[in-house]
Amino acid sequence: MADTEHTQFKIAYTIARADMQHLFTALHARGYETIGPTVRDGVVVYDVVENVDELPAGWADEQEGGYYRLHPGNDGALFGYTTGPQAWKRYLFPPIMRMWQARRSDNGFEIVVEERTPPIYAFIGVRACELHAIQIQDRVFLDGPYVDAEYKRRRDNAFIVAVNCGRASGTCFCVSMGTGPAAGPGYDLALTEIVDQDTHCFIVDVGSEQGASILLDVPHRPATRAETERAAAIVEATAAHMGRTLETTGLKELLYRNFDHPQWDALAERCLTCGNCTLVCPTCFCHTLEDVTDLTGQTAERWRKADSCFNLSFSFISSGSVRASARSRYRQWMTHKLATWVDQFGTFGCVGCGRCITWCPVGIDITAAAATLREDDIGQPQVEPIHQMA
Repeated sequence: MADTEHTQFKIAYTIARADMQHLFTALHARGYETIGPTVRDGVVVYDVVENVDELPAGWADEQEGGYYRLHPGNDGALFGYTTGPQAWKRYLFPPIMRMWQARRSDNGFEIVVEERTPPIYAFIGVRACELHAIQIQDRVFLDGPYVDAEYKRRRDNAFIVAVNCGRASGTCFCVSMGTGPAAGPGYDLALTEIVDQDTHCFIVDVGSEQGASILLDVPHRPATRAETERAAAIVEATAAHMGRTLETTGLKELLYRNFDHPQWDALAERCLTCGNCTLVCPTCFCHTLEDVTDLTGQTAERWRKADSCFNLSFSFISSGSVRASARSRYRQWMTHKLATWVDQFGTFGCVGCGRCITWCPVGIDITAAAATLREDDIGQPQVEPIHQMA
């Protein structure tokens, strides 16, 4: 886990494309399991990647509301795509995990202590928005009064190789959220890929002592001024070509003022309450707990499973679901992301990755929804009694 308060390393280095396998070798030698992007079933997914040849070389993507297509690029870039449907949270906060197990004994039940060895992950290809998403989840699981022990074990061991974005998709708006396209503090190494007719290399920024140690085992040289300027220009061009924008000034208050805005009804007519937006979101962490026993009654287990605030059962209490309508559930999700999250954790719960727009089956656009509220600000907040919120 990179120290976000690390001393900034001022010198940039260059790694040739032909030497990138050495990065994997160096990480494996230190016991890391390398997780990175690879192509499967027509999308870029995150999975175990043992060598550089498994990366999505030469692939690019097109994204719009409810639309994703992966197609061959023309430059052989290893990181020419933007983002896929998965987020790194699946490795830090597993979607399904047994919390404890108990077995019947003569004196009742005894808790079975699990000796769980935390995995040691090296994440390859973490985008700037995703790095911010990890740090947001750090606030949720590490910085509060109750620390999630499993998350901490996985996070403490994580090595992060970030990648500065060389292009933006049609649904990206990280510039609006202040989360990209250049990776901020929190990485161990950060790469900017340069590809042209004569050159294919990576400009490397070192972000931690661990990163510097790994780099020693990878062939590299100090980057030239022309190379660092080229890398900076690539990121600047990406920032200038965002697919979406979101005005964040006063956004929290705007949402609080428009609890009864008619737009919520318009969105509800389209929303399928499928939960796709929460599944692909890199910061959503809603989950449920399930207690199970075997047929003999000899063992009992508690499992934590990923859930979504769009599920009718998520807000179920003895008198029924608190949010029985699509209107109330979409409003809850968007208001939490862009307003109440700020009150809870001091930051937006959105990093501008655009996944919720791309992977929404009907193409609902959170940036357009916020813009509509701003254009027609009715300014009439209303806090409904809990039994009337549907």
